[in-house]
Amino acid sequence: MEESEDVPKDFVKLKCEKLSVDEVSEMVVSPYCGAVSLFIGTTRNNFEGKKVIHLEYEAYTSMAEAEIKKICRNVRQKWPSVKHIAVHHRLGVVPITEASVIIAVSSPHRAESLEAVMYCINTLKASVPIWKKEIYEDEYSWKENKECFWANSEK
Repeated sequence: MEESEDVPKDFVKLKCEKLSVDEVSEMVVSPYCGAVSLFIGTTRNNFEGKKVIHLEYEAYTSMAEAEIKKICRNVRQKWPSVKHIAVHHRLGVVPITEASVIIAVSSPHRAESLEAVMYCINTLKASVPIWKKEIYEDEYSWKENKECFWANSEK
């Protein structure tokens, strides 16, 4: 395969179905890359002493996809050697232990892909209009990300 046949791609998806680590990681594999770095954000069963039953996510889908694509463009500016980027985020109900978000990045060497994955998740939490509702045994709570710039600007 010639490198021109393996042009850099961004795979952005928001969906209600269960996310697949294998599917997302396979999207970014390239014969020109020696590294695929992954971040998998999963639903945990507790928060500040409360038992979490599940999470629910809502999004302004078109805006969220546009913001994630902007993150991908920024990654390519900061780490030009990055080949492929995949960002999949689940919407709706996410049971305990299942993935809410999977991010995968390929690059020739590990440093760029690891740094790019960290940048992706931190920037996603700070700027993408996706909202999380934690459902506990006897109550629920909408959560804002502490990184979220618009939530912090109103306080």
